[in-house]
Amino acid sequence: MLENYYVKPESVDRIRASWLGEPIEKYVEWLNGRQYSTKSITNRVPILMQFGTFAQSKGCKTWSDLPSVEKSFVDYWVKEHGKNCKTARALGNVAKDARCPVQQLLGQIIPGYTGSGRNRQSCIPFIDRAPGFFPYLYEERGIRKITINRYSYFLRLLDTYLCRIGLHELSDITPLTLSTFITECSKNRHKSAMAALCSNLRIFLCYVHREHLTSRDLSLSIESPQFYRLADIPRFITWDEVQRMLDTVDRRTPVGRRDYAILLLLVTYGLRAREVALLTLDDIDWKGVRLRIPERKAGHSTAYPLSSMVGEAILDYIRNGRPKTTERYVFYRMLPPFAQLNWNTISGRASHYLHKAGIQVALAGSHTLRHTCVQRLVDAGL
Repeated sequence: MLENYYVKPESVDRIRASWLGEPIEKYVEWLNGRQYSTKSITNRVPILMQFGTFAQSKGCKTWSDLPSVEKSFVDYWVKEHGKNCKTARALGNVAKDARCPVQQLLGQIIPGYTGSGRNRQSCIPFIDRAPGFFPYLYEERGIRKITINRYSYFLRLLDTYLCRIGLHELSDITPLTLSTFITECSKNRHKSAMAALCSNLRIFLCYVHREHLTSRDLSLSIESPQFYRLADIPRFITWDEVQRMLDTVDRRTPVGRRDYAILLLLVTYGLRAREVALLTLDDIDWKGVRLRIPERKAGHSTAYPLSSMVGEAILDYIRNGRPKTTERYVFYRMLPPFAQLNWNTISGRASHYLHKAGIQVALAGSHTLRHTCVQRLVDAGL
């Protein structure tokens, strides 16, 4: 594989002769499989060669010793290559240039390696005091992982707040503590977010009481703010504005072809961003001219007639924009590594084109187009 990127045989021999030669060659194969550009690969290999030399100078004798010098190598790299950087952001980019390939390499040769960044386990709130809560949400309550992430977000706020005021045990929490926390959170959050926060807190507090981690059920002390779903006018745009938004998409590029297909799916069928993100090639029945949506809310599934406009847009993207991959999802990032788009990115692309078209709407995103689809159906008498 190295011969594909280096013309001179002596360059290949020098890499293979290095004590990190074997993992570097496997790393190049890994990059190639994810369709990294030739420039990206040839830029990373010299960094890893220098990392190997640096590690040996620090006394590393086995691959398992390498993580101990990762941070010091990045600092050394920044010192050597960041001399002309004038901003903190520029220095950060120099550090990233060294850190990224080193961490990717170590992740392949050292089992369990997670990088020198923050400990992912410690990011799970209350993992040390209520370790069974998140398995309880998934296994007993059947909550989707994407919703569990929202629980994690709100509980992390509570965990941070409790640490700040010096409360480290769940048994020390009082109704006054919770009231003060909720009041503080309400200063910069929408009422819908506060309703979700209170709901998540009640479920968490019920669980810890059930597990005898608290002496009383504190969930009874939390009152959610009054939030009526139909109190506000749903955010939607006119069909002329939809056309304006679609006209801003540059369909000559792979990104434009992908985004155009995404926008048509959102506004034609009123799909959620998550449903678009989970769409696979197997869900498109070209012969039957149908579009299956198997991953709907609450485990439901449905099928729609495949619109000719939507079908042509998806086909154009698959033929002229979709990265070559063995995975079956439809929509992917356009830069390596080619990962499946998540629902946040789908909604973000909708927001991007709404703003690009100069369309003023509150909370611009994929749900704007979902509401637009529904409003069009209502106007048509359906």
